[in-house]
Amino acid sequence: MHIIIVSGLSGSGKTIALQTLEDLDYYCVDNLPFKLILPLAGEIRAASDLLPPTVAVGVDARNFIDELNQFPATLAELRASDLTVDVLFLQAAEEILLKRYSETRRRHPLDAGSVPLREAIRQERRLLEPIVACADLIIDTSETNLYQLRDLVRARVHGTPPEAMSLLFESFGFKNGVPADADFVFDVRCLPNPHWKPPLRPLTGLDRPVMDFLERQPEVMAMIADLRRFVETWLPCFEASNRSYLTVAIGCTGGQHRSVFIADALARHFRGMRDYVMVRHRELK
Repeated sequence: MHIIIVSGLSGSGKTIALQTLEDLDYYCVDNLPFKLILPLAGEIRAASDLLPPTVAVGVDARNFIDELNQFPATLAELRASDLTVDVLFLQAAEEILLKRYSETRRRHPLDAGSVPLREAIRQERRLLEPIVACADLIIDTSETNLYQLRDLVRARVHGTPPEAMSLLFESFGFKNGVPADADFVFDVRCLPNPHWKPPLRPLTGLDRPVMDFLERQPEVMAMIADLRRFVETWLPCFEASNRSYLTVAIGCTGGQHRSVFIADALARHFRGMRDYVMVRHRELK
């Protein structure tokens, strides 16, 4: 039996994540009080023949504010049983959360009427730090729309068996910030930039003229070779430590040409060696 604990900041997409898992035939329990996680695990074990093989449990800061520091110990106790437990945490930048709340009539769960929204968001972030520290997968939804989030959950959470590790190569633009969910970040802004070639400027690293240009640059191919060796060297260590997810982020200035080309090249290479390899181009909408 596999349990996925889904948590995160209010407004970051927890409900969408749970709904996506429910649509995929997961048995979902939302807003579960923290003290009931262990009893629920016992019930799940007892009813394993009646329930789907994977259960998703949504936990919320409102339900266990005074008990959050116990989360790591409770998680360790769950994992010491015959259950496989993963923790999915969703987050977003403060300004993005403020904008989302300004566009809806919903109140923040920690806003009792006397607390400014910005302070409520910061308070919730502090309260959830023990869960973030234990998270197996962190998804930052600042630059992710509803449909992209559903695709990410399907691919990264549902698409990978509990015993396998999901490997994601993600391209991004430094001008829009570094992905908060990255395990490794590599800066490729030192490489020749197709942006300065007017015919290539409106294209992306997935278009053949840009690919041809970058493939002719010795520095680009050397960078790809070095990144391949790095990931190949250290991937077994992460798998040996029972990691479920690994995200390698490749960044250039705008996230349109160099990082896209290199992330795609790395994903193609590792798909020839292993299963559950994904690629995501954050800035290509």
